[in-house]
Amino acid sequence: MFRGKFETTIDAKGRTSLPAKFREVLVDTFDDERFFITNSNPVRLGEGVYSSGLVVYPYKEWLALEEKLMVGTGLGLSSAELAAVKRRIVAPAIECVADKLGRVLVPPHLRKSALLEREILFVGMLNKAEIWSQAEWEKVCRQDEQNFPIDSPVLAELGL
Repeated sequence: MFRGKFETTIDAKGRTSLPAKFREVLVDTFDDERFFITNSNPVRLGEGVYSSGLVVYPYKEWLALEEKLMVGTGLGLSSAELAAVKRRIVAPAIECVADKLGRVLVPPHLRKSALLEREILFVGMLNKAEIWSQAEWEKVCRQDEQNFPIDSPVLAELGL
C-alpha cells in the first residue's frame, strides 16, 4: 500500500519524480507500472473555501472506479452529483508511466487545478496516493485537525 509523505519539487515544465517506494508499490502490489493522475476530491476548508490536490490511482484501481461510475446506480448520488464527479475526476484524468528514473510529466491543466508550482508532496493514502502543493497541504492538515473524529468509537475499533 501507499504509505508515507515525500517532499519533492516539480519544475516549470511539470516534471517531477514519483517516489521510489510508490513505484515499488505499483509493481509489487498492483502488478502494473501504469497509473492515472487526476484531480482529488475537494477538501472543504470552511466559509465556501476549498482546496484540492491530485490523486494517483494504480491502473487497476482506476478501471474499477470507472466501472462503478459507468453503472452509477447504488452510489447514492443524484444524476447531477454523478455528472459533477465525472467532470471533476474522470474528464481530466491522464494515464501515465514513470520513465526509468521515475520521472513523470504532470500536464498544465492538472498543475493549475492543484496549484502546483515548485514545492510539492506525495502522500500515501493506502490504495492510492495524493500530490499536494506544500501550501495547500498545510491548509488541509489544519482542517483535518478540525475534522478528526476525536470522540468516535470507531477510533477504538481501529486500534487508534
